[in-house]
Amino acid sequence: MEIRFLNADDAPEWSRLRLESLRNDPTAFSSSEEDDRARSLDEIKRRLGSASADSFVVGAFENGRLVGMAGFHRETGLKSRHKGRVWGVYVTSASRGTGLGRKILETLLQRAATIDGMEQILISVTTTQVAATALYRSLGFVPFGCELKALKIDGQFIDEEHMAMVVKHPGCC
Repeated sequence: MEIRFLNADDAPEWSRLRLESLRNDPTAFSSSEEDDRARSLDEIKRRLGSASADSFVVGAFENGRLVGMAGFHRETGLKSRHKGRVWGVYVTSASRGTGLGRKILETLLQRAATIDGMEQILISVTTTQVAATALYRSLGFVPFGCELKALKIDGQFIDEEHMAMVVKHPGCC
């Protein structure tokens, strides 16, 4: 298993796995397969190719195939640059329960914690995702609120729990 930061060359694999995630776990994501299908491969290449310390995607490859991923994006506003957000966490059903999700997120969190001025990392998880919620809590995320009816899928509402992790810097808190 290879875990690394994605680049523009990984766009086809990222796109394939992203569409799989939205198709297989529609209640886990605020995006829909229809929304993401409209995104061009060139746009995905630009996004992955412009990865920086403030915005990146971690992926796990098995035999050259992407089987897990998670993204990070730092807030850009002057008053909110101390926060970053984890997004798009997904591990294929065949790779779940192996610790892969934890390894991907640990890699992501280690890098995010090194960003100058980063003080808080946020993540949101639908309340249908019990295993993901347990993983996030075990990594140090704590809930701070729940958005009722955050998503509406096929006429059914799904709540979303918001969680945060305080990043501790040397000499701080």
